[in-house]
Amino acid sequence: MLTLVVRMILSIDKLNAWYGKLQVLHDIDMHFNTGEIVSIIGPNGAGKSTVLKSIFNLIKKKGRIIYKNKNITKYTPQQIAKAGITYVPQGRSVFTDLTVHENIEIGAFIKPGNPWKDFKRVYTMFPNLKDLKNTRAGLLSGGEQQMTAIARALMLKPRVLLLDEPTLGLSPKVRTLIFDKIIEINKTGVTIIMVEQNAKRSLEISNRAYVLEICRNKYSGRGKQLLEDQRIKKLYLGGK
Repeated sequence: MLTLVVRMILSIDKLNAWYGKLQVLHDIDMHFNTGEIVSIIGPNGAGKSTVLKSIFNLIKKKGRIIYKNKNITKYTPQQIAKAGITYVPQGRSVFTDLTVHENIEIGAFIKPGNPWKDFKRVYTMFPNLKDLKNTRAGLLSGGEQQMTAIARALMLKPRVLLLDEPTLGLSPKVRTLIFDKIIEINKTGVTIIMVEQNAKRSLEISNRAYVLEICRNKYSGRGKQLLEDQRIKKLYLGGK
């Protein structure tokens, strides 16, 4: 019988974070294994997005971020991206005056050489973006802008992809498409750490999940187990 070896790719140890003088994370511990989808859910203001910002060093923090056995706590965002972690922030952050192609090309700004192979790869994954590559991003629909932002993050062939509210404000049909793309990306071997308000669907596709409450770890477990947990249903999934 083959034994499956689970390898941790990223861990967070005793993470505390602040916006100014306001502390928004308290002693958060998390770990993420290679090839997983891990969701971070919880009520508004629980600090979910702050976890991703802390990993990418966009906020004042204390604690340790370990990636592939290296302490990256003090790495700059550029160093973190170069190491293999990319980040798609909340709000479909595209450059509206640039074309789709130009937006995606920005994702390869720290990668040497000609990125044509990377364009081919992301356009294969998002064929509709190839058709729109000469269109200004400001003219795209919300779903197309979000796909452009994700495609840009994939240009560096990340080992870990951080997604902050990837389906926020999108129609049900487009939300389904984005979740399908997340699964497709994960199948290529990319570890995905996702903050998502659609807790039910995110738990359905996640290997594991963490639940934050009042800026602290509240629960953790396998996605489908949390989906059936009566406490989680009552507090976060609208169940009884």
